[in-house]
Order: sequence, then C-alpha cells, then structure tokens
Amino acid sequence: MQKLFSIAGKTALVTGGSRGIGLMIARGYVEAGARVYISSRKADVCAAAAEQLGKLGTCIALPADLSTMADIEHVAGEIAGREKRLDILVNNAGATWGGKVDDFPETGWDKVMDLNVKSVFFLTQKLLPLLQAAASPEDPARVINIGSIDGLHTSLFENFSYGPAKAALHHLTRVLATHLADRHLTVNAIAPGPFATDMMAPMVARMGDEIVSRVPLKRMGEPDDAAGVAIFLASRAARYVTGAVLPLDGGMLGAS
Repeated sequence: MQKLFSIAGKTALVTGGSRGIGLMIARGYVEAGARVYISSRKADVCAAAAEQLGKLGTCIALPADLSTMADIEHVAGEIAGREKRLDILVNNAGATWGGKVDDFPETGWDKVMDLNVKSVFFLTQKLLPLLQAAASPEDPARVINIGSIDGLHTSLFENFSYGPAKAALHHLTRVLATHLADRHLTVNAIAPGPFATDMMAPMVARMGDEIVSRVPLKRMGEPDDAAGVAIFLASRAARYVTGAVLPLDGGMLGAS
C-alpha cells in the first residue's frame, strides 16, 4: 500500500514553488523523496526556499518570470539540460488583482489571464518531450494545475480577472487531459479554498473570521492538506484519474 502512494525517485517541477501553496507542495514532494525543481520570479526568494527545502532532500532553484515566453523557454531548456525526463509538472505560479469594477484596469486583466492561463499552456507545451519521456501506460506522467474555488463559484472579493482565469484554467485542464491521454499523460487540477498564504493575507487580515465561518470544517487549509492531494495526484494511486478538478476547500463549495 505504501508503494501505491509513493513518489520517491520521481522528478518534479513546481512553479511558484517558493511560497504559498507551491511551497507547501514542493516541501511535501521533497519529504516524499522526489527530486524537486522550484521556480519563482524573485531569484533570491527562490534560492532561499530551495536552500531550506534542500535540508530535507533534493531541491533546485530555477528563478524565472513565467509571464514571458523567453523565461518559459529558459526553464524548459534548463530542465532539459539537466534531466532526461520529468515525471510531474505542477503549474502553480499565478497572480491576482483587486479593484472596483468601475475602474478595473486592463493591466490587471491581462496580467492575471496571461500568467494563470496562457503561461500554463505554453510551459506544459515546452515540457511535453520530457513529460512523454517519463510516461507509460502503467505510470503516466502528471500535470497538476492549481486552480481555485473562485473558478467554481462567485467570489466575495473584487478580483474580476482572477475567478474567470481560474475557470479557464479548469477547462484547459479538461481539454489537455483529453488530448494528451494517448501520450500517457494525466492532467488534473486542484481548486484550493482559503489557505493562509501571502496572496490571501490582505483578505484574512480584513475578514479572516468571516472566511473561516464559511468553511464547514471551520479552519483554513494547512500545508499537509495541499501536499497530500498533490502527492496523491502524482502517485500510482491516481493513475486512472484525469480531467478532474478537485476542490480543496474544507467543504465550502458543497455548502454554497
């Protein structure tokens, strides 16, 4: 049974892996025995996170701004130069933007759509050769996209591009799952609810008690919650799961 959920010896890339849910997943993968690459826009923060996780196993920093095609190609090239295969790709890097509907800027629309949807597609595209090298019918390569319950319901917050971008990412997940199945890749999404991350910090500071009150389990998500689901989707236990969008929200979506 332990082998059913093992990812020991696998190679993974976690984008946005220096903080928040990405860091939670990267830590879980490192502790589970995977060789983990993390990318994030700030080189110093990425290096510090990799150094910290490196005390638990193998973690390598690949700083990059994945909102640009140049850096997407750079990351794909760096991994191709170091690895013969990539077992797991976690597309976690993302952005949000808050603002009133009356003056919500084009910049806030384009930045969120580009990083949360466009970059996921093109990074996956560029890494397909390495993912296919790791893939087999018995043990598919895995693409795991980090969506949001804001892509499954209407958010309380005025972040007009974020929910639609995550809804698009969920649908992209299903489209890729369909078209990559014959290459022995599974593509799934995790849709987190409230976690105590830097992205959530302003909302938590302003209305944390109200947020928690809406969660049937009456708490925020914790690191093991994110790591556990990500390990499951990357393990042999989930080899027949593809095209799924899995809420990770303490029951919020079901109760809404």
